[in-house]
Amino acid sequence: MHLLVLNCGSSSIKADVLDPATGERVLRARAERIGTEAGVLRINGAAPTGLVTVDVASAIERLLPALLDALPDGITLAGTAHRVVHGGERFTHSVRIDDEVEAGIEALNPIAPLHNPANLAGIRGARRLLSGLEHIAVFDTAFHATLPRRARSYALPASLTREHGIRRYGFHGISHAYVAQRAADYLVGDLRDLRLITCHLGNGASVCAVEYGRSIETSMGMTPLEGLVMGTRCGDLDPGILLHLLREGYTEEQLDHLLNRQSGLAGLSGLGNDLRDIEEQAADGNERAQLAIHIYAHRVRKYIGAYTAILGGVDGIVFTGGIGENSALMRHRITQRLDFLGARLDEEANREADATVRRDGVADFSTRGSRSRLLVVATDEEHAIAMSAARLLLDRDRVRGARPIPVAVSARHVHLTQSHVEALFGEGHTLTERNPLSQPGQFACEETVTLIGPKRSLERVRVLGPARPESQVEISRTDEFFLGIDAPVRASGDINNTPGIVLEGPAGRVTLERGVICAWRHIHMTPEDSDHFGVADGDIVEVAVSSAEQRDLVFGGVLIRVSPSFQLEMHIDTDEGNAAGLCKDARGVLLATGGTASLQRRGTIHDRIPEAAE
Repeated sequence: MHLLVLNCGSSSIKADVLDPATGERVLRARAERIGTEAGVLRINGAAPTGLVTVDVASAIERLLPALLDALPDGITLAGTAHRVVHGGERFTHSVRIDDEVEAGIEALNPIAPLHNPANLAGIRGARRLLSGLEHIAVFDTAFHATLPRRARSYALPASLTREHGIRRYGFHGISHAYVAQRAADYLVGDLRDLRLITCHLGNGASVCAVEYGRSIETSMGMTPLEGLVMGTRCGDLDPGILLHLLREGYTEEQLDHLLNRQSGLAGLSGLGNDLRDIEEQAADGNERAQLAIHIYAHRVRKYIGAYTAILGGVDGIVFTGGIGENSALMRHRITQRLDFLGARLDEEANREADATVRRDGVADFSTRGSRSRLLVVATDEEHAIAMSAARLLLDRDRVRGARPIPVAVSARHVHLTQSHVEALFGEGHTLTERNPLSQPGQFACEETVTLIGPKRSLERVRVLGPARPESQVEISRTDEFFLGIDAPVRASGDINNTPGIVLEGPAGRVTLERGVICAWRHIHMTPEDSDHFGVADGDIVEVAVSSAEQRDLVFGGVLIRVSPSFQLEMHIDTDEGNAAGLCKDARGVLLATGGTASLQRRGTIHDRIPEAAE
């Protein structure tokens, strides 16, 4: 299988034909300086030809026929994947493009005026010229769809944010997802078992906290202006400065140009936005260049420290992008004071780090024995886009809705070890079955306990059996606020870095040091079920659920759990069940997904494409 990946900007177009299973390119085309008399078109590194066009749409008219003429013999295109920078709240995974999707992308132009119009021009031109192919949109914001409310919300009036769609979306998601998976592969671990901080540092720059495969915090916000110092963008700024400049006579257009085009490294140094030039001038004593480097590194280091606190520790800090991959000096400045995190810099390894020459695309520049690894990972956004689109294309003939999935609402409950059973209910006590549950061997018990939180208590919370190796408490978000506990969303059994609680029974109390979670919505499946639906253990999918109360919902971020001992059933908590107005015997339909979120799984699409493509 070969796909065309199109990445259209306001003044350039990148087009790659590649194999999504391997990332191998068979053709590259570049249109540069679009809209100027210096515009050029390059194909496979050949001598450039003139490209005097006025906009992206007319450049596509020139580029695509030339690209098709240059395709090697025997290579056919299975589809076209388009990078779209802003997907808003609607597009949280890759989608097949039709007229409705086009209109949805266009509706986001006001909050992404520098990116989405160019992306859309490329889509429309390609759909017209390559009408026989399927077209897939892959969104830069999709990976950050998992941001919790505390991370995505601004402290503005709720009515205002709802009316104008004001929230944090995050960007560079395609790159963050890709390098996080590559880092997990290098560390020989499951991405969902790791806490990573990924730093995409280039002309645009952002940091992302990746917890167990999901983006839970990122530095860019509603637009790419928030966060780090960038090439020409200011990053974090006191909004009072903008009010002051408005009072001083600045217009909206002047502020936009100032913040997006005249700030960042370029504004600080006065030397433009190329870090190589700034580092050279800094070495020669240029104080503005030196200050620009100091501020840039300070901001990144500050975010790394903050995100480590949010994650409760970090297993790896990943650098990527033009600066992250190529500037040993900037990596040195950012990481030289991170010893307290267990991330110890190896100066020689840092100077020699070149991820592009390594087969796995990863270079480790931390000292032997560092608790947290420092990694350079070569990003490949075109490969990531192709992988995401390929998964959606390979799913096109799979009828996932043929078998409805029972949906059960799981109320708050407790799992106990045998020692805790005896501490709470008396020496020698064993759990008493009250009624069997849907999952084989599981049962609700006659026994109940009281949950005693920092703020309030919940009485008569049901214990589920049989006894487990570790005690665990599963509550809803409403329970969390009632008890006064900050419980993370986790898969059952994943209780590292979770809060504890006091349990009270008729015979005594037990203090759990950890174990309180909000259960990650999930589907239990047998291996036969997973084969039928075309998913694997650890996949993240979407499920559409219909409601008798006409409150139909699509649940995103649903975890697949596969075991021969399971019975097919989706579990959600009481808050989620109430939101959908679910009644007894509710059913859901598994939806095909192909977004960047598909990289958040045990294994990647890379592992599964070759067989499917055969």
